[in-house]
Amino acid sequence: MQYSIRMGVPEMSDLWSDLQKKHKTEKISKKDELLYQKWGKALKKLSENPFYPSLQSHEIIPLSRRYGEKVWQSYLENKTSGAMRMFWIYGPGKQEITIIGLEPHPEDKKKGGYDRINLSDIG
Repeated sequence: MQYSIRMGVPEMSDLWSDLQKKHKTEKISKKDELLYQKWGKALKKLSENPFYPSLQSHEIIPLSRRYGEKVWQSYLENKTSGAMRMFWIYGPGKQEITIIGLEPHPEDKKKGGYDRINLSDIG
């Protein structure tokens, strides 16, 4: 089952468009290029299978409560300091996934780490 990937607005849409533009014009920092490559690879896997093993996708209950629907977290990377995570929901249409956040892993879950995560709108 193939999913269409959408970007939440405005944050995720703006960030992805900016990275694509910088990548195409080769005016991209090494850090942003690495993020673009890792995120692109994770998006491809997510579109093919949201529960692809390396994504380690799982629901984040505090975000689901706050957002009013199930919010999932998937890994862009693991076992690195500040490992990036993308947050997503199913929808709004069938076979669609919307990326609503991209943040470093919140280390202090017990101290409200997920409270600081900013989520985009579906758009």
